[in-house]
Amino acid sequence: MGSASKQSNKPGGKQQPADRRARIAELRAAEQRRDRRNKIIASVAAGVLVIGAIATGTWIVMDQNQKKKDKEAAANADIPGVRTFGELSRTHVKEKVTYPMTPPVGGDHNAIWADCMAHVYDQPLENERAVHSLEHGAVWVTYNGKATPDDIKLLSDKVKKTPYSMMSPYPDEQGTITLNAWSTQLTVDSASDPRVEEFFTKYVQGKQTQEPGASCTMGQM
Repeated sequence: MGSASKQSNKPGGKQQPADRRARIAELRAAEQRRDRRNKIIASVAAGVLVIGAIATGTWIVMDQNQKKKDKEAAANADIPGVRTFGELSRTHVKEKVTYPMTPPVGGDHNAIWADCMAHVYDQPLENERAVHSLEHGAVWVTYNGKATPDDIKLLSDKVKKTPYSMMSPYPDEQGTITLNAWSTQLTVDSASDPRVEEFFTKYVQGKQTQEPGASCTMGQM
């Protein structure tokens, strides 16, 4: 009797295991919901990254295509003041050549070119070697004593970052600054003239190049 009386005083004794099971089930359900939520967040984040990568890739391709179109348009655009000299001879010679234009932009020339891989010279070049560089698609920037220090710096900075270009003083030229490519020439009064940039864009390895891809290194002054 006494034992039965003690058990009757614990009304919750038989319910405790059921409560624990319910609590465990509730925790597991909460954990499953959390896992599902994390998977959804991860999927959304991955989707955003994929979409971003696609958008970035698309933008890069579009930007490259636009730059290509801009370069093609620049290559076909006329530049005011540019003079051309038609077909010019390309024979290698050892002797000095008398050229019909100053500076020369084509004709017979030395078998060894002047280094034109973004090279800035502080002394005049041999005409015959410079002309050979033009044959390879280089732009040759020349200037006389009228060019200011600012002009020279601007042009030097441009040449130093432009493969297939070179620069040197040319005291005998009439114009302050002359831009030279094969059979092509432009004279400007200032390095800030927008046609300078246009000339580089159009004529560095441009359509006038007689030997596309030919080396501009390992030359001589």
